Amino acid sequence: MRIGLLTEGGYPYVSGEAGLWCERLVRGLEQHEFDVYALSRSEREEAEGWVPLPPQVGRVRTAPLWETVDDGIVHGRRARRRFAESYGELAMALCTGAPGDPSAGLSGDPGARLSGDSGARLGGGRGYGPGGESAEASEDRSALEADRFASALYGLAELARDEGGLPAALRSETAVRALERACRAPGAHRSAREARVPDLLTVAARLERALRPLSLDWYEDDDLGSVDLCHAASGGTAALPGLLARHFCDVPLLVTEYGVRLRTHYLTEPDSSPAIRALLAAFHGRLAAETYRRAAVITPGNTHARRWQERCGADRAKLRTVHPGMDATPFAEAGEFPECADPQTLVWVGRVEPAKDLVSLLHAFAEIRRAETAARLRIVGTPSGPEGAAYLAHCKGLAAQLFPDEADGPHAVGRNPVSFEEIGGPELPSRADAYAAGALVVLSSVVEGFPSGLVEAMFCGRATVSTDVGAVVEAIGGTGLVVPPRNPRALAEACVALLRDPERRERLGAAARARALELFTVEQNVAAFHGIYLEILSRTPVRRVVLDDTGEPLPFGVPAEAHVPGRWSDPVARVAARGGAGEPRNGPPGWATDGPVRATDGPVRATAPVPAPEGAAR
Repeated sequence: MRIGLLTEGGYPYVSGEAGLWCERLVRGLEQHEFDVYALSRSEREEAEGWVPLPPQVGRVRTAPLWETVDDGIVHGRRARRRFAESYGELAMALCTGAPGDPSAGLSGDPGARLSGDSGARLGGGRGYGPGGESAEASEDRSALEADRFASALYGLAELARDEGGLPAALRSETAVRALERACRAPGAHRSAREARVPDLLTVAARLERALRPLSLDWYEDDDLGSVDLCHAASGGTAALPGLLARHFCDVPLLVTEYGVRLRTHYLTEPDSSPAIRALLAAFHGRLAAETYRRAAVITPGNTHARRWQERCGADRAKLRTVHPGMDATPFAEAGEFPECADPQTLVWVGRVEPAKDLVSLLHAFAEIRRAETAARLRIVGTPSGPEGAAYLAHCKGLAAQLFPDEADGPHAVGRNPVSFEEIGGPELPSRADAYAAGALVVLSSVVEGFPSGLVEAMFCGRATVSTDVGAVVEAIGGTGLVVPPRNPRALAEACVALLRDPERRERLGAAARARALELFTVEQNVAAFHGIYLEILSRTPVRRVVLDDTGEPLPFGVPAEAHVPGRWSDPVARVAARGGAGEPRNGPPGWATDGPVRATDGPVRATAPVPAPEGAAR
């Protein structure tokens, strides 16, 4: 089959966040064809180039989200009126979301709204919505606002398709005034009413970037319209091309989220004004709800992400948890020889940033040293940006205060029991060497999605002590100890318990390795997505009409082999999209050729593509 892989800031760029799992997926499904549609986030990302592409990647189309686009398109009076109407409806949908509606994003505390707690947090009590409104009325209102957002979104997309791009219009005074009217309208939420002109300018600019895929020319029959399935590697803007391919071409959409975009927005916008945060959260929430509503299948990477998706409107029947696939090969040697580790050494591995809460880890280690004087702590990682560099300097200063250099005698050189190191040096050339250096791996984060570093430690057969955040409990199961976050004493007690019990430590490490090899390998990830691809296509209505020599629909014209890996090359079928065919085009699918399709005894590779009518879809 032919897959349209949709990414943002990921594959095929070298520095992409989600690039690694996408590359493993594409290489693991070599029996399928992939067309990659990538949105880039920065000039640096584009300058660093792409990873080497396997032969099953047939086409790559890219578009930047980071630069200001001036397409030079000037809309006429009718187009400007259409834009004002659709954008005004979009703005109203963002400003009038009911407080407490998960998809609205305007209710203040995201943790209370999306944490998975009882319905009392979402409304005002059992059976009632905000302001004493009945639950049924609240649901009807929420559905109405969701339809309003969707109608406005697709109205803008149709305008862009009919009249040209929208970047200039989305940054225009018309857009800002529409936002202002929506914020001042009766029924607007308090956070929206507090928006000032600078806030509205910022929101308009951010919405223009998020809506830039509306202006792309990716939605014709020979682009995303020709794929069998769109697979969005994340939610948010990356899934927007998939929504439009479904809207214009009826292509089914699969959405994979290893980190929920709405949650990411809450974590990365702490310095913005309340009005900016509220309006952008409303947009991301509405877009997430629409994406989940239109997707054929949604694949969260863990239960933590799944809970967020359900609160944002995802139908449970569509959800399939698919854990990230990680390469266990580099950690095999460390996992097979766990006895080589220093029994008194604790290891922390990751990016150095405030969310990792190394301060609590250092205070916990101070208590560990009182109980186990020979214990050592190796902190291995590089800072994440300027904020991470400042945090690393603070942690080094704290370590120097807590643990003055120690020496065995008056003439010996002291050594601090805490060391800060980076991977790539002579002592720790790889991540596997970092995990292998200690008998116990510690995670002290206060915020975490899927703990990939913890899974790497499990591949190495190491016992772990972790804070109960994100998907940590789901990842380790019962193979490690879990303590509350920001609790140095509990963290210290758990570490001391394992340092003093080597047999228990060994049992937990062996169980952790077995669990990781069963659940978190590349092979299980690729097999899961292969099955989901086939599941979606097996219940997707045929989007093609196969015509006979007289131009009439051919009964049973699309054989069962059309949904099976491989190509059938009898040059005999003429395929047209519903609605008729236009002028010929180049590059159709291998089996969409000139005449009726005849069954064969086995797959035969096509030698060359044959021109087919415009609008042909695969």
